[in-house]
Amino acid sequence: MIIRDVPEKMLAAQVIEFNKPYKIHTIDTPIALSPYDLLLKTKVASLCHTDGMVSAGIMGTKLPCTASHEGCGEVVALGPSVADFRVGDRVMAGLPMHRCGHCADCLGPEELKHYCPNIKGHVGVTLDGAFAEYMVVDARESSRIPEGVSYETAAPLACAGTTIWGGLVRAGLKAGETVALVGAGGGLGHLGCQFAKAMGLQVVGIDARDEGLDLAKTSGAQIVIDARGGKEKVVEEVRKVTNGLGVDSALTISDAPDAAALACAITKMHGTMVQIAQPPNVSIPFAELIFRDVRVHGSLIAPRYEAQRMLDFVAENKITVKTNPFFGLQEIPNLVELAHSGKMAGKGVVIVDEDEIRKEKERRQVS
Repeated sequence: MIIRDVPEKMLAAQVIEFNKPYKIHTIDTPIALSPYDLLLKTKVASLCHTDGMVSAGIMGTKLPCTASHEGCGEVVALGPSVADFRVGDRVMAGLPMHRCGHCADCLGPEELKHYCPNIKGHVGVTLDGAFAEYMVVDARESSRIPEGVSYETAAPLACAGTTIWGGLVRAGLKAGETVALVGAGGGLGHLGCQFAKAMGLQVVGIDARDEGLDLAKTSGAQIVIDARGGKEKVVEEVRKVTNGLGVDSALTISDAPDAAALACAITKMHGTMVQIAQPPNVSIPFAELIFRDVRVHGSLIAPRYEAQRMLDFVAENKITVKTNPFFGLQEIPNLVELAHSGKMAGKGVVIVDEDEIRKEKERRQVS
C-alpha cells in the first residue's frame, strides 16, 4: 500500500556504525505499508537500556537502523487489513513486527505469541524505530492509548512499562503478598513500584544509588533498602520485614553482576525470582536453586492484551512516569549523555512533535 499526504523526507536518529553516536539526518519517510501495518506520526519517543545494546551491536541489528523501541504517535495511514484502528487514533507502538502465525508460539497461549522465533523483527531493535518523525508498527501488536494517558507517559510504557508489567504478571502474586524490586529506582523500577502498590502488594525497593532510592520511595515502595550495604545486610533487612522468610517474589531489574544472586537470596524458599535485566551472564549460587528451591523465570515484555491492560491500569490508577524530556530529535546526544552519567532518575524522553505535545498539555490543563 502506498501512502500519500505525508512528506517524502523526515528527520531521524540512526545507528549507522556500531559503538558510534547516532547520526541525526534526513531520510526517506516510510510510505509502503504491509497489510497490517500502521504509519504513525511520532509524538514522543523514549531512550531505553536496550538502545545501548543495539548501538553496541549486541542485538544483531542490520545497519542503518532508526533507534528507539519506545514510541507513540497518531495514526496517519493504515494497511488494508487493519480493522481495529482508524486514522487519528492515539497509539502506543508494539515492538514485535510480523509474527509468522504458524509456529508453536503463534498457535499457542496468548501470553507466548510474542516469542515467535520466525518474527520479522522488533521495532527499534532490528527494524526502524521511534527516533524519527514517522514510524511503522504492526497494528496486531500495538495498543490504543486511553484518555487520561499522555503521549509523554505512553512512550516509555512501550517497553519499560510492558516489561515490568509482564514481570509482575509472571510473578503471579496476590494482593497482600510481598515483592522486591532489585533496581527499584530506575526507569522500569519506579514503574514497578507504582504498579505493585496499586495491585495491593507490599513493595520492597532495593537500589544502589541515592537518586534511585529516593525515586523508589516516592514511587510507592513501603520499604527501601540500600544495596551498597552488601548482600548480607540486605538479606537481613528483608527478613526483618517478612517474618524471617523472605519476599514471595523478587524481580531483577538491575544488570549488576551480583543482582540476580541478591534477588534469589532475599526470596523465600519455593518462591520465584523473575529475571528481567539482560547482563551478559546471570550468576546464581547453586544453593539458591537446589537447597532453597527458588525458581527463576525469565520475562520478555508482555503480549498485546497485557499491554492494553497495563495502559488501562495506568489511566485508572493515575500511574505517572518520571520523565526527563528533551525537545526535538536534535537533542538526542544530550539525552544520551545524561543517561550515561548515571544521574538520571526515571526515563529520558524526546518530544518529537513539540507543537502537538504543547497543545495536549494545554487541553489537559483546561479539563
